[in-house]
Amino acid sequence: MALPINILDLINGRAVESERIEYKKGWNPGPIYRSICAFANDFDDIGGGYIIVGIVEENGRPVLPPAGLNEQEIDGIQKDMLQMNNLINPAYHPKISIEEIEGKKILVIWVFAGDNRPYEVPDEIKAKEKKYHYYIRYGSGSIKVNKSQKEELIALSGKLPFDDRPNTQVSFDEISLTLVRDYLRKVESKLLDAMDALTKEQLLSQMQLLYGPPERRHPRNVALMMFTDNPEKYFPYSRVEIVHFPNGEAADEFIEVPNISGPVDLMINRTLEYLRINVLRQKTTKVKGKAESVKVWNYPYQAMEEIIANALYHRDYQTREPVEIRIYSDQIMVINYGGPDRSIRLSEFKKGTVFPRRYRNRRLGDFLKELDLTEGKATGIPTITKALEENGSPKAVFDTDEDRTFFHVTLPIHSQFLLSTKVHKSSTKVRKKISLSSEEIINEMGETAFKILTAMRDNPQITATEIGQKIGVSSRGIEKNIAKMREKGYLDREGATKKGNWIVLVVWEK
Repeated sequence: MALPINILDLINGRAVESERIEYKKGWNPGPIYRSICAFANDFDDIGGGYIIVGIVEENGRPVLPPAGLNEQEIDGIQKDMLQMNNLINPAYHPKISIEEIEGKKILVIWVFAGDNRPYEVPDEIKAKEKKYHYYIRYGSGSIKVNKSQKEELIALSGKLPFDDRPNTQVSFDEISLTLVRDYLRKVESKLLDAMDALTKEQLLSQMQLLYGPPERRHPRNVALMMFTDNPEKYFPYSRVEIVHFPNGEAADEFIEVPNISGPVDLMINRTLEYLRINVLRQKTTKVKGKAESVKVWNYPYQAMEEIIANALYHRDYQTREPVEIRIYSDQIMVINYGGPDRSIRLSEFKKGTVFPRRYRNRRLGDFLKELDLTEGKATGIPTITKALEENGSPKAVFDTDEDRTFFHVTLPIHSQFLLSTKVHKSSTKVRKKISLSSEEIINEMGETAFKILTAMRDNPQITATEIGQKIGVSSRGIEKNIAKMREKGYLDREGATKKGNWIVLVVWEK
């Protein structure tokens, strides 16, 4: 049966990283089953891999046209696999598809990350005396685990990334076949042609979107993220919130854009469309003595595309916080809750060399890559940096905390778009202090507001982001409380947006 992927893109390395693909000229079950075992163990949570039989590999690249397989060979391979799949411990059954490339038939084996890892397999699957070992991927090869790797692999038992886990509270009836069909059409999968001949359960099973025995089938979380009209129903706050602060966070004026929600790929596209129409601007400057003009963007689209796609790809869908985009006069900040993997050192962000050990949403990433919405692993920050350099923009600022609760990306605006400002002297502002008890403040404004006032009294230069991290409230929640308290006369601001001070106008006992 066809696979939910474009086979030509797969062979040409456009859909999946090269280390997740193996090419074999012919059927040699020993090394092939060692690789099946390694991909199924998915030691680094990258989403398994593919083994393509019938194509020669040369220097890590496929040689086309394929060597190909004849009908008799394909029939024999399928019969072998029916028996050999049960020799993996526990039994594991990859999905296979017979494809025709340039007039030659090949066999594509999709080895998705297994639900029951760790898996072990005989070193030589056809040997009479079978010696079992665990295998994992290392670079572009499959290796036998050492002692420490074995311990770590066993520790991963039952630990599925969130997007690959079943959602036992939901029926697969809620998955939209319209969205599935649209996806298969966009990626030009041959599974689209077979769709009408399959039941919904058969189709979703072939796409590895269901979990459990036939009598208890449930959708995996990634199916709800990609193929339901309202994923926020299952993952609260899985949306994008955009707020404009034309005069900075401390000013009374801010503009909230209607929330962007829906399937993950739709959220990415709609967010980018909003930014392209309403935020991104190009400036053309004529250079004396030269025929060509110099064109620069306030924020390069390629950098924004990478930031938004990765924010929705890598966010923690169990955290009830939206992806936030804050637009200021001189910068854009994108805040993604559920920070990066702990295997990444904080110092790596400053260097721009981030190589995560494991991925939070491995299946979601595969779907987004097929749609050309994300690139290969560990390419995000280098792509952003390169786009900014080519545009002549300042460097991006990447930030997270020790507990990895958030990930901030700040893009400073290109210098040619900075507005010149004049300093105006203003008359002294007379402020009247209000004396209340802590209970009165809490009854009037709420406990969160009281915590904000306390933080500002203790540190007048504290930022809204720092307050949010300190008291465990989203930045949007902090800003809304600040706006209410300023309107009430409990709070004011003095000085510039970045270097000013909070003026707490309420007095209460310490």
